[in-house]
Amino acid sequence: MGFVFSKLFYLLIAAGFVVLSLSWGRPWLRWAALAYDVALIILAIVDARRSQLPNEVQITRTFSGRFAVGAETEVSVNIGNAQPHAITLIIKDEYPPQMKLSGLREAKIRIDARTSAALVYGVTPSRRGQFEFGRIAVRFLSRLNLVWCQTNVGEPTTVKVYPNMRRAREAELKALGARSLVATHRKTSWRGEGREFESLRDYVRGDELRHISWTATARRGKLTTRQYQIERDQTILIAIDGGRLMTARIEQETKLDSAVHAALALMSAAARAGDNAGLLVFGRKIKSFLPPSRGREHMDAALESLYAVEPEMIEPSYSRAFEFIAANSKRRSLVVLLTDLVDEEGSKELLAALKLLRPRHLPLVVTIADRDLRSVVSAVPSTVNDLFTQSVAEEIMYLREAALRRVESQGGLALDVTAAALAPALLEKYLQVKERGLL
Repeated sequence: MGFVFSKLFYLLIAAGFVVLSLSWGRPWLRWAALAYDVALIILAIVDARRSQLPNEVQITRTFSGRFAVGAETEVSVNIGNAQPHAITLIIKDEYPPQMKLSGLREAKIRIDARTSAALVYGVTPSRRGQFEFGRIAVRFLSRLNLVWCQTNVGEPTTVKVYPNMRRAREAELKALGARSLVATHRKTSWRGEGREFESLRDYVRGDELRHISWTATARRGKLTTRQYQIERDQTILIAIDGGRLMTARIEQETKLDSAVHAALALMSAAARAGDNAGLLVFGRKIKSFLPPSRGREHMDAALESLYAVEPEMIEPSYSRAFEFIAANSKRRSLVVLLTDLVDEEGSKELLAALKLLRPRHLPLVVTIADRDLRSVVSAVPSTVNDLFTQSVAEEIMYLREAALRRVESQGGLALDVTAAALAPALLEKYLQVKERGLL
């Protein structure tokens, strides 16, 4: 246990120097002042060794909630004093340096007898994963008030930083608008071109002939249209690529981070629509798998499976991922693949692996672009570097579009978006699939 001298000690040592200043011509006074200073230092050391933080003083650390990327969480260092007299402490908490600090993590606090106090500050994590809070450093006055004794209390605490669910739900609301089950809580179903019969209504010009109920028309004496509702209890399976291309950073996060939040937004929207959603993360091997379901516990399980996932500098195995899906998902599903494609070799492997899903499942391949390549191509180049940049952008666009067109030719769906537009575009595509009854 370390210590630092207190203000009282320095005052007493200063008194010794005063005596020393009067020792001119009095050698005995000089030796007395030296003996006084040595005795004071020895007394301070003994005082520090014999002093301990009282057992009646309890110090603990608590958090205001679950840690999420980009969201501030309050950290409280709680001090309880069960002694019959007040105590003054200096508290300093050890937070993970990877997190952004707001407020003061160090303070001098006086706690009255049989009361409690707290040091509160905030931290904001910038990425997912596991982080560690260290022990709490505490300084307290020794028995004779000669030194501040320093000790550490508590144990290191490991915390998990999860994807930001609020961000996912905001993306859901922004994308779905009036069609969101949150915004239209009175509705129990969405009407569209589903396959579940919902009701009959009078024919309106523009209705498809295949939806006319000729039996009801004959009975009522006027054209009557069958109205369908979007089917519920369908299955969505989201496969997230954790390979090399997903390590690319866009502003403050990787493409994998964008894919994770888009996947959570889709799972939330699917649950509100009455569908079951599952999750698969893969690289060369399967990293994690969450069978399709819905409900709050299922969303918590999704957060748990995604918080520590990081992209690897290896090429993903689409065939291994799709073989796993085919073996573990017998029911027809919308298989959403969140990935990226920039080279011909990767496109060939993906297109070959898609045969493992068709015709049982409906694949939706979503490629995440670094930025809007069309805007790069459309700009007038002003330098040689701009010209080369446009040339590379055109080649990437050609390869991506060619690969996605081949996905569509094999009976799948394709979507090419930037990371910023990923979640809204994905949710819009999901609704289109539902409304058109493609599943």
